[in-house]
Amino acid sequence: MRRTRDAYRGSVPTDLPAPPAEARPAAGRALDVGVHATFLALVATSTTRYVVRHGADDRWQLVVVLAAVTVVAYGALLVASRHASSRSVPARAATLVLLATWSVLALLAPSFAWCALPLFFVCRLGFRPPWSHVLVGEVAVVTSVALLRLSDGTDWAALVGPPCVAVLLTLVTDRVERDAAARVQLQEQIAQAQARLARSEREAGIVAERERLAREIHDTVTQGLASGVLLLEAADQTWDAAPDDARSAVRRAAVAVRASLADTRNLVHDLASARVDPDGFHASLLAAAQGQVPSACLTTWGDARAVAPEVAHALLRVTQSAAANVAQHAAADRLDVTLTYLPGAVALDVYDDGSGFDPEAVAAPSSTGGYGLRAMRRRVTQLGGTVTVESAPGEGTVVAAQVPTDDDAPAVPVGDDLEEGSR
Repeated sequence: MRRTRDAYRGSVPTDLPAPPAEARPAAGRALDVGVHATFLALVATSTTRYVVRHGADDRWQLVVVLAAVTVVAYGALLVASRHASSRSVPARAATLVLLATWSVLALLAPSFAWCALPLFFVCRLGFRPPWSHVLVGEVAVVTSVALLRLSDGTDWAALVGPPCVAVLLTLVTDRVERDAAARVQLQEQIAQAQARLARSEREAGIVAERERLAREIHDTVTQGLASGVLLLEAADQTWDAAPDDARSAVRRAAVAVRASLADTRNLVHDLASARVDPDGFHASLLAAAQGQVPSACLTTWGDARAVAPEVAHALLRVTQSAAANVAQHAAADRLDVTLTYLPGAVALDVYDDGSGFDPEAVAAPSSTGGYGLRAMRRRVTQLGGTVTVESAPGEGTVVAAQVPTDDDAPAVPVGDDLEEGSR
């Protein structure tokens, strides 16, 4: 089956949820680790700087306690966002506590303003836009005020820089999250499409298997039982006038029924081997023909070689079906089966000198028949082969089938006479 890839185009919807943590690639998780490590390092550095620079003033204990609370709130936010549902109540509460303690720290000790950059990303762990945008704006305002205080009110550019950085990071992060959510949605759509494709392939396989079984049953059990019925009907009509002929017909009917039973068992157990050897293949063809027409003969040409089971199986069913048609409809005196080994192919010809028919006027399938020639063609064409029927009323019939082979089996030269009854 040839498959095509569809191109996904169009804008990405803006209302897609953020991708789950387990769906994030390794690069995204590494970035998270970097953000968390940066935040903790900045908090530790700012706390140390404040204590070293200001000494044991009246606010250093408050700064240390707030820094510790900030770190605890940050850790609680990470735990809540990882183990609870996305933007859960615990995650939101931890985010608000974190921003509140950090804001007080930044106003008490302006060096904590450097922690703002990681906080721009952390705000999105607890809240979705637009509330996350509001929190990012709060972080930007506090950072601007803290940096302005750090410069003793002389660097007015501090009022512009943090908001600009906040806007830029917000735009970039929004785009990254939309792309990630769209990628997750696309993966889900692909998985659903693959599931639908697998389901349709299973259904197609079921249909194909049903058709194969229908052909198998027609070419084996149905043909054998039909022959048995004809023989029993003939025996019933001649039982009083020709009891010996009637008993012979009954015995032949029993043989046909036993053959149908064996075919049924083979069909159920699927006893096909890896390759079919020539001798067994030839014997099966002759037995299939003589099971319907006892006087049938088999002739082979070319260098015999082992063939794939599906090839042997198809040609065997063609022989069996053609011979059954001869026995039931042709009133023939002669049935010749010819098997020819060609380079890259095997050809089968089934000839009878019976009444013949018009190949263009084959009856439609029904409960009384009409499946034989159609099943032959379907079976052989599935293997890349062809089936032709040459016949005319009163001129006999030739059914010719040719199936390609892989030619990787060794050739076994054989003569014309393979077994008793063949020529």
